[in-house]
Amino acid sequence: MKVVIATAVYYPMINGVAVFSHNLAVGLNKRGHEVMVICPSQKKRGYTEVVDGVKVVHLHSTNVRVYPDQIHETKKKFWYKDGFKVSVFPGRAIFRALNKFSPDVVHVQVSDPIGLSVVSYARKHNIPVVTTEHNQPEVLTEPLGMPEFIRKPVNTLLSAYFVNRQSKSDFVTMPTEQAISNLIWSRGKEFKVPVAAVSNGVDLSSFKPGRADKEIYEKYDIPSGVPVVLYVGRVDPEKNVGVALEAFAKFLSRNKVDRLSKTLFVVVGDGVDRMRLIKEAERLGVSDSVRFLGRVLPPDLYELYKVGDVFLTASEIETQGIVLIEAAASGLPLIAVNKGAVSEVCRDGVNGVLCKPKDVDGISKALDLILGDEKLQKKYAKKSIEIASEHDFERTLDRFINIYNKVVNSKE
Repeated sequence: MKVVIATAVYYPMINGVAVFSHNLAVGLNKRGHEVMVICPSQKKRGYTEVVDGVKVVHLHSTNVRVYPDQIHETKKKFWYKDGFKVSVFPGRAIFRALNKFSPDVVHVQVSDPIGLSVVSYARKHNIPVVTTEHNQPEVLTEPLGMPEFIRKPVNTLLSAYFVNRQSKSDFVTMPTEQAISNLIWSRGKEFKVPVAAVSNGVDLSSFKPGRADKEIYEKYDIPSGVPVVLYVGRVDPEKNVGVALEAFAKFLSRNKVDRLSKTLFVVVGDGVDRMRLIKEAERLGVSDSVRFLGRVLPPDLYELYKVGDVFLTASEIETQGIVLIEAAASGLPLIAVNKGAVSEVCRDGVNGVLCKPKDVDGISKALDLILGDEKLQKKYAKKSIEIASEHDFERTLDRFINIYNKVVNSKE
């Protein structure tokens, strides 16, 4: 097949949608399908290139300096030096690209101008549309710090918009059943488009249990032989890394003499909250026990997962959480909060602990529980690997290829 993937974020950006879109494009190409990705240009000017066998059409974009681009190190004075890129009026360029490519199916990831323009083209030319909804309304409104009386109606409007967009598709997927329930079935209205939960998946060949190479410990100034609490992901306010940091500080305050007193909290990732958290670690008196590594790419990223003894996230906005699957595949017990869809990967009492949102005390006690019991740690690690096997990206590819075939055949 000839498949178009339309997305507002793409490699080398580091977030769930960008990683998934890149993995999907490359995976489809390896299976023998011809793939074209349409996304905003990170260089602002439009251009086309082939990356990993995939044709990538980078559309002319605008530099939005109120948010970082998730590629370069986050630097801000008044505006961010490297701002987020958005294609504002992409219709004409998209129509040219699609006319030349002549796709069999289009797969839209985000409700941005690119996604809307691709759907418009597909409808005019009777091309089937598959939509994957990666976001919940809270993902967009939570970072804005709106008061509840404003956020609630805005979330309702966004939900209606997301569902309306999906209703224009021939098939809709979301990463988890919980995400589908939250956005579609909770509305209590009939939804006529076929919808299915399809995991974002991870390449299990890249994430393996075991210990990291000695060079990784030296390169990132991590002493070997000490317990490590690991976080991987964006370091932005909505990810609640500050809650995890506060819980870690509380955990350390209770463990001042035994081996747990040497525990490190390793934060892998960059974002708008990083500098504040560095100062917060100093205020909490734990800066010597925290490592902020910034943005790390493979293959080092694969090895850094092996440094951890437990993976910790306090994020409340995950529709699945690729990093949770990656951590589980690397054999780590998980600590997360029971909100969103993380419970499908972090299963309380099975491979980790689910805490209440923003429950600093509960999270710190979960660290005590897992790091203080090597037997339990090994049990959870084994279960994490089993759960991660359910999210093998090869299975994800099989599901999407079957969906593409189904919608293409329905148009014939």
